[in-house]
Amino acid sequence: MKSRDTQKQAKISPKNIWRNPIYFLSFGFGLGLFPVMPGTFGTLGAIPLYLLILDLKFAIYLVICFLFFIFGVYICTITERDSGIKDNSSIVWDEIVGFLVALSTVPVSILWISYAFIIFRILDIFKPWPIYILEEKTSGGFAIMIDDLVAGGITAIIVWLSLLWI
Repeated sequence: MKSRDTQKQAKISPKNIWRNPIYFLSFGFGLGLFPVMPGTFGTLGAIPLYLLILDLKFAIYLVICFLFFIFGVYICTITERDSGIKDNSSIVWDEIVGFLVALSTVPVSILWISYAFIIFRILDIFKPWPIYILEEKTSGGFAIMIDDLVAGGITAIIVWLSLLWI
């Protein structure tokens, strides 16, 4: 079994990530290759995308997030299967999409983006209820994506409520 996993892991070498668009995207444009905190670096990968779509109408912004989620289920399923590693920590497309959802209620400000980033990372790392249940009860690319989507939604609500109180 171990040699099979090693063979699959070799299939997704850093060289292959740059050549295969599915791996490239699921590894967050290569950000998931950071040897420490790949999820944190992957989350940062959402910021340029956010800056590209932030001026769109809110409904269109959310449709883009939804399409990125559906696409993410597909690419993360393939990458997880090919790597042979369940919820491979180098797959960070889920962090990108989750943080885009988190940023949906954030004013364009380094302070608010940083605030949302901290909340999102705490939720993503510690996975409080209901996040951990969704991850446990599902599998494949959907499991990889859904916990970050919910963490992003909870973050967006927290940021929105914070804005109301200020």
